[in-house]
Amino acid sequence: MDKSQLMKGILEGCILKIIEQSETYGYEIVTQLQENGFTEVKEGTLYPLLLRLEKKKLITATYKPSPLGPSRKYYTLTPDGNQYLHSFLTSWKDISESVHNIFKEDIL
Repeated sequence: MDKSQLMKGILEGCILKIIEQSETYGYEIVTQLQENGFTEVKEGTLYPLLLRLEKKKLITATYKPSPLGPSRKYYTLTPDGNQYLHSFLTSWKDISESVHNIFKEDIL
């Protein structure tokens, strides 16, 4: 099964949630995703998603000095991003409950 389309939408919601918790940069987002089970996510996967979220005006980016070299691009949620995140969560709850209901006998 090609998981890429399914994952793209889920990752957008997860990325927004990570950014909502605190202003952060790309590598930190990848690390948090990997620590929470998205082990296949790499920076090459993340940056196109961040760019898309930025174009949709769901996040904003600011360059700030880094203690370890060149400036880093830090991301924050916009009001539209906050609204989108809450809409995502509502949709996710509905969808995951429906999927669970259909597969409940197959889930241990």
